[in-house]
Amino acid sequence: MGLSDAVAAVTRPVLTIPGRPRPWIMAHRGASDLAPENSIAAFRRALQDGADLIETDLWCLADGELACMHDPTLARTVGDPRHVTALDRRALARLRLRPHSDGSAADERVPLLDELVALAPAHVPLVLELKDPRLGEPRPLRRLLEILGDRARERRAAVIAFDLGLLLRIREQAPGLLTGHIASRSPWGNEHTDMLGPYWPHLLLNPCYVRTAHRRRQRVCPLDPGLHRRLRRYLALDVDAVLTNDPAATRAEIERVRRER
Repeated sequence: MGLSDAVAAVTRPVLTIPGRPRPWIMAHRGASDLAPENSIAAFRRALQDGADLIETDLWCLADGELACMHDPTLARTVGDPRHVTALDRRALARLRLRPHSDGSAADERVPLLDELVALAPAHVPLVLELKDPRLGEPRPLRRLLEILGDRARERRAAVIAFDLGLLLRIREQAPGLLTGHIASRSPWGNEHTDMLGPYWPHLLLNPCYVRTAHRRRQRVCPLDPGLHRRLRRYLALDVDAVLTNDPAATRAEIERVRRER
């Protein structure tokens, strides 16, 4: 790490959630095992189940609004083949997400980011995965910051992406907004973002990953679809957050593992 990077690490604004023990529970697309992913029902259930952070995905609509949606098209979650960016707020509001597998939440729409911001208490940070590269452009980024308001300025919101270049461009334009790199390719991470989301094998290849990130004042949340199988290891490594589709089940598993230690 060079001198400039060392200085940046010392001054880097770190994500904190006062009163909440680590690892924090990050609800992946809301409580997406229990309600349609990225729906108000999924976000509300995650909050009810005690999630510490809410994660969602963002696309720009045709009118400049921001939608919480993972896929580029509506085919999988709605049954509509159109690209989400081709619709505006009114057109999107007329569509309904497919119900959960148990038939519940049958009248859910694709929510807009401003709806999630209104729903989530101010103390619950939002983690926004940028699916649309246009979110690094001035106008969409201004709209994002406008919606987030104080959350962006007070380190209660983060943007994450696979594209490190996109995150660096955003950091130049919005220095108060936390950034996180989904580090799917390198077991070493990077020195430039506030958060790291390593693909879980990287923590096996590099046992010092978390320790090194903490020296740089970075938060670490592994990307692991088999989270509970490796939860004991993540607790030993002192990761900062875990990504889960069922916050209540993950918190119960963390408590079980801790009782056994």
